[in-house]
Amino acid sequence: MADAEQQHFHTAVDSAGMVQHMRDHTGVAPRKVSSKQIRLDIHGRSLAGRFNNRLALVITKIVGTMWAAYVFALIALVSLPEAIKAFQDGNMVVAVGWLSTSFLQLVLLPIIIVGQNVISAHQDARAETDHETLTALHAINIHQLQILETQQHILEQLEKR
Repeated sequence: MADAEQQHFHTAVDSAGMVQHMRDHTGVAPRKVSSKQIRLDIHGRSLAGRFNNRLALVITKIVGTMWAAYVFALIALVSLPEAIKAFQDGNMVVAVGWLSTSFLQLVLLPIIIVGQNVISAHQDARAETDHETLTALHAINIHQLQILETQQHILEQLEKR
């Protein structure tokens, strides 16, 4: 066997042994939760649920871009002259209404989604790294336990002599 194949084989055996050891001692195997599993859990696995998931993702991906924020800002600016005129005429309700509904809500929505996507990507990367680290530490722990069990067996054999 080549070195790379041998290393892959040992890694697979160690991983399988680790999972089996965890099942034997805790009753639970380590698991990794995927985004797809979460999406299916939110709206269900039915045809309607899958459609709702896809539609929500498509709309979120379109609206959650800075380009959408720019387009929404342009749309909001269309009514800006009327808001300025209303403000000059002393109608604060229309001016504040434009600012709060037409501009802030419309423009901030995609910007907040973009920010959430950045934060989510960072958290996903950290979670992936944490999962890999914890899995490696667990494998090391199992290996240490196996060494201790072997040492215990040797000590028992020596005591019998």
